[in-house]
Amino acid sequence: MARTLEQERAALAEDERKLEERRQRLAEKEREAAILAVDKSGLLKVESKRLSCLMTRIRSLGIDEVEKRLTA
Repeated sequence: MARTLEQERAALAEDERKLEERRQRLAEKEREAAILAVDKSGLLKVESKRLSCLMTRIRSLGIDEVEKRLTA
């Protein structure tokens, strides 16, 4: 434990900085995993215009509705 209040504040600030870096690394890993999942699904092989239309449709319906329709 720090001896002074300033040292304690500095230690807390450092901990917060490290935690933010971990959160950023985790977000990057999650994004990479999502891209890998899309790639494995074959969607990245679809021509760009068709993929753009599909993404527009998904955005307009919402993810929950798309999942519901795909599982029906």
